[in-house]
Amino acid sequence: MMPLAEAQARLLANVPPPPATERCPLNAALNMVLAETVTSTVTVPPSDNSAVDGYAVRYADLGRVLPVSQRIPAGAVPAPLVPGSAARIFTGAAVPAEADTVLMQEECEALDGQVRLPAASSVKTSPVKKGANIRRAGQDIRAGDEVVSAGTRLSPRHLGLLASVGVAEVSVYRPLRVALLSTGDELAEPGTAAAPGQIYNSNRYLLHALLAEAGMIPVDLGRVADDYAATHGALASAGQRCDLVLTTGGVSVGEEDHMRAAVAALGSLDLWRVAIKPGKPFAFGHLGDTPFMGLPGNPSAVLVTFMILVLPWLRRAQGLAGDPMPPCVGLPAGFSTDKPGKREEYLRVQVVGEAGQQRLQPHPNQSSGMLSSACWAEGLAVVPAGRVVREGDVLGFIRF
Repeated sequence: MMPLAEAQARLLANVPPPPATERCPLNAALNMVLAETVTSTVTVPPSDNSAVDGYAVRYADLGRVLPVSQRIPAGAVPAPLVPGSAARIFTGAAVPAEADTVLMQEECEALDGQVRLPAASSVKTSPVKKGANIRRAGQDIRAGDEVVSAGTRLSPRHLGLLASVGVAEVSVYRPLRVALLSTGDELAEPGTAAAPGQIYNSNRYLLHALLAEAGMIPVDLGRVADDYAATHGALASAGQRCDLVLTTGGVSVGEEDHMRAAVAALGSLDLWRVAIKPGKPFAFGHLGDTPFMGLPGNPSAVLVTFMILVLPWLRRAQGLAGDPMPPCVGLPAGFSTDKPGKREEYLRVQVVGEAGQQRLQPHPNQSSGMLSSACWAEGLAVVPAGRVVREGDVLGFIRF
C-alpha cells in the first residue's frame, strides 16, 4: 500500500492546467473560481457619509440652538453647511462640506425650524467626539485597491463586495465536468423495488451532491454492469466527455471487479491501494489524457476518499488558490485505542464537552458500509498509522 501522504502528493503533481475561462454575470457566479484579480475603479464610500439619522454640524457649535439650513436624504448632493446652522441628515447621506460631526437625532431636541444641540459632555451614552458618526470616504475600498484575488471561490460575500465597486461580470474558470459511474449488479435505484440480494445505490447521490457542493458539474452516467466489455465502453465514452472520470466500486481484486483492467487497457493505472482506512482500494490513472479516479464501493469509504483525495485534486484543477487540503485543527481525543493500525484512519466523530474542555467522541460503529454514522458525526478524527491513541492525545479534526 502507498502511504497516504505520498498518494496525495502524487495526485496533486498530476493536476492539469485550469480549464478555459469565461465571462460570467455576478448573479450566476456563485461558487465559481475567479480567473483574474479584480481591482476597484471607484472609492467606497465615494464621500463622507452619515452613519445615523441626525444633524450634521460643526463641533464648535455643540451646546447651542441652531437653525436647520437644509435637509439631506441619502442620494442627495448637499450644499456646504451654512456657518452657524445645522443640516438635517439621514443614514447614508453625504456629509456637507464645513460639517465635521454628526449628532444622533435622539441626542438633539427638534424645535420649530431649529435644533437644540447637546454639549459634548452631556450626552448620556458617551461624550461626543469631533468626527462622530461620520463614515469616511474610502474607509472600505479606494480606487486601485485589489478587491478579490484570482483563484478565489466566489461566495455571496465576494459577490456583494464586487457589486459594491460596480463590477457586473467577472472572468471565471469554466466549472469542471466530472463523470460519475457506479458499478455493481447488486445496485438498485431509489424509488424502485430492490430485488433479493440488491442494495440501494447511495454512492451515486452522495457523490453527485458532493460535486455540486464543491462547484463542479456532475455528469451522471448511471450504473455499469459487472462486465468487462460494458465497463470498457462506459469508461471510453466518459473519458471523451468530461474533465475527470469518477467511479465507485469495481477497483478491488474480485473476479467481478473489472475497472482496473479496463482502465489499464484505455490508458494507465498509476496508483492503486492507499494506506487509508476506510478507502484502501482507491485508484488513480488516465483514460487517454483524461484523469480517472476509482473509489471503493462502501459509502463511508467513498465519503472519506472524496474528502481526503478527490476534493483537493478537484480544487487545484479548478484553479483554486491556496492549500487545497481540508482544514484540520487539533482537538483532544475522548477515547483510547488498543493497538496501532497499519493505515492512517479517519474516524467519524462528534465534538463533545464545553468550550475549553472539548473531546473527540467516535461513533461506536466505524464500518465503512454505513452512512448513518457520518450523519451522526460532525467530522473526521485523524489517527496516524502506527499510533496508539490515549485519552487526551491531540488528534487532527476535519469538520464536514
